[in-house]
Amino acid sequence: MFVVDSVVEIERPVPEVFDFVADMTQAPLWQSGLHLVERIPPGPVRVGSEHVFERRFAGRTLKSRNRITELQPPSRIAFEIPHGWVSGSAAYEVTPVDGGSRVACRMLFRARGLGRLAEPLLARVLRHDSRRDDQRLKAVLEGQPATTNAPTRGTASP
Repeated sequence: MFVVDSVVEIERPVPEVFDFVADMTQAPLWQSGLHLVERIPPGPVRVGSEHVFERRFAGRTLKSRNRITELQPPSRIAFEIPHGWVSGSAAYEVTPVDGGSRVACRMLFRARGLGRLAEPLLARVLRHDSRRDDQRLKAVLEGQPATTNAPTRGTASP
């Protein structure tokens, strides 16, 4: 198992930042390699909502699902990825800071099968990608020009 933590400060109000991060269909705009996110069922995010997602990682296209396990607007959302060659959980916490919001993310992952041998490499790559994604999130929400990871397909429902 490995853990990836990240923190970024964004000059936007907490509710606005939380709503954007909690709407995982927006994630392709700021997360590396993420191409598709669809909420099941469509509609507002709630505990039990699931997302089908497709991510390009380490030269492979990975398809999986996540499920919202905790939702405390405007401060915390947590989800699990119960199946796949990498499974785990993650949470975003949004707290106020002078001039805006702090977004802290904690991801806990476990690779299965032979993937366990690659966990140190996966952790290093995810830490690097997470730092880059944090800066994309900041740029998107602050309206700065950024190289975003525009989705090739997907949905953007609120």
